[in-house]
Amino acid sequence: MSDRFAHQLRLDQIRDGERLDLVADDGERSAVAKRLGLQSLGRFEAHVTLERTGDVIRAEGRLVAALDQSCVVTGDPIAAHVDEPFAILFTPEPASGGPEEEIELGERDCDVVFHDGAVIDLGGAIADTLALSLDPYPRSAGADAALKEAGIMTQEQASPFAVLAKLKREQS
Repeated sequence: MSDRFAHQLRLDQIRDGERLDLVADDGERSAVAKRLGLQSLGRFEAHVTLERTGDVIRAEGRLVAALDQSCVVTGDPIAAHVDEPFAILFTPEPASGGPEEEIELGERDCDVVFHDGAVIDLGGAIADTLALSLDPYPRSAGADAALKEAGIMTQEQASPFAVLAKLKREQS
């Protein structure tokens, strides 16, 4: 088993308009949770419709997940629920002039995944979409109190204006 939500599709078997319901099993959820640094991933599924135009595959659907992230301050578990639409475009790997050539991706290319011409990794792309849907800095209800106890100032307290105001009060 890989560290991804396993669902690879051969291009020659994809039909235009095909609908898939992907539900990760316990092992897949555990592997994805480990890769994304989650405390747990209790539910991970995607409902997808595939459109095919030659070697270009468009996957549109909805991603649903129930998970626990760790608070960045306390490490406490924070329950989160993801339920959002996605659209991923699988295109053939672009031909490059050489190994050092850079590929420019525009704003419209952000949800593009390249494939080798034989297989698309739909599960891996959906797991990556889940990663992008997560709060990068989850904070529990006790995070502010823990920071204060550790002597760490809030952003407002550390601002230059707050420091000047404190100096002004001390000089008065």
